[in-house]
Amino acid sequence: MNKTALWLIAALALLAVSTHPSPGQGSTDYGSGLKLNINPEGTKYVRLILWNQIWFRSMQMNPGTLVNGVPTTQASDFGTRRIRMLAYAQISPRYLILAHWGINNQSFTNGGAAGSTGTGAYGAGKKPGMFFHDIWNEYAVVAAKDPLTGDANKATLFVGAGLHYWHGISRMTSASTLNFLAVDAPIFNWPLIENSDQFARLFGVYAKGKLGKLAYRANINKPFATNQTPIERTAVDNNGVSRMSYGGYFEYQFLDQEADVLPYKVGTYVGTKRVFNLGAGFYHQPDGTQSLKNGVVRNHDISLFAVDMFADLPIGNADRNAALTAYSTFYSNNFGPNYMRNIGIMNIGTSDPAFTDHKALAGPGNARAMIGTGSIWYTQAGILLPKRGDTKVRVQPFAAYALKQFDALRKAGSYYDMGCNIYIDGHHAKLTPQYSLRPVYTDKSTVTGTKGEFILQAQIYL
Repeated sequence: MNKTALWLIAALALLAVSTHPSPGQGSTDYGSGLKLNINPEGTKYVRLILWNQIWFRSMQMNPGTLVNGVPTTQASDFGTRRIRMLAYAQISPRYLILAHWGINNQSFTNGGAAGSTGTGAYGAGKKPGMFFHDIWNEYAVVAAKDPLTGDANKATLFVGAGLHYWHGISRMTSASTLNFLAVDAPIFNWPLIENSDQFARLFGVYAKGKLGKLAYRANINKPFATNQTPIERTAVDNNGVSRMSYGGYFEYQFLDQEADVLPYKVGTYVGTKRVFNLGAGFYHQPDGTQSLKNGVVRNHDISLFAVDMFADLPIGNADRNAALTAYSTFYSNNFGPNYMRNIGIMNIGTSDPAFTDHKALAGPGNARAMIGTGSIWYTQAGILLPKRGDTKVRVQPFAAYALKQFDALRKAGSYYDMGCNIYIDGHHAKLTPQYSLRPVYTDKSTVTGTKGEFILQAQIYL
């Protein structure tokens, strides 16, 4: 870790121990947020949510990396991970409409508008284009409350259609980006990301609801077209006239029941709920990928499956409001033979053609083996430290571990994250420093060491 990262961690640690925390996932001043009631009862309303996540990073680059044309082994930057807005309206007891738009992943070298390169008003990384993440309509077939008596229904059913996020295969496949435990999602929780989906969303229809303590969501979608050139004995994304996909996620909620008005699953409740859930999900698309065998094109189904556990439980004296958050999931993914994708989040690196030593198999910058045919076990856990006094600041150290065993690599890879959430006002205002280690493969069976990445995130949401 370089001196800049060490200095920032030390400063944040001093902030953490010199303030006095208090409870709450959200702000005591926030209430129902930016909400406009359309009728006096508040059953018809429009709600608006806005948020941003700004990153400072200090990264060790993979071997063979250029940054803006300069050979680089280490780089630091500021960037935008997410700037977004979401609006939804309950305009009748049975009808809801939602729209969610914004930008993602803007750095000083990339993430700008289509065609932005070089120097100038539309130079590299400038003026990113906003787009819709979600937009759907939903109808309550069996609402949460009986419209005549007002009594709660134990079984509910909602159906909807559009560009939506009501997915399997795991809890984190529908993760909220507002309340992660770690600084971000591990990314492989979105196994189709930006290939046959649009930023983890698909066009289609869905059904969701509850049967007692069993929460369910199921969907039929039309994957976006992919057309990569098939490779000998290696599957790539090429779905032709893509066939419909089918997916779902089913979760038994043993303790407190979680809201399901929106699909976004909470990463940590910061001591405000008592939750223990077990879940399982799947995704299947026929003929989603292609490979060559002896020069002949072969089609392969995409078949994905996951099981997971989520717990968010108070510990110790109730007055101190300490809590344990833990999540663990196992993914079994089949995209076809030797399928693998290498991804680096907000990757500022490009390949150095003059580099003569062993390059990283994953590519330049902060890229890593991310998604592939094989299995992934992922676990994260954090402890909300006991409150002291009556100020709003809370502190939550966390750690995460991923073990990836891909068919395309002969050696399993271990990935580590450790950090701390410093809640200034719940998730509405927080700082998160995190340090991560990734293995560096130089061929399918050789790991030459690890590279580190320090991230400091500042998040605000209203």
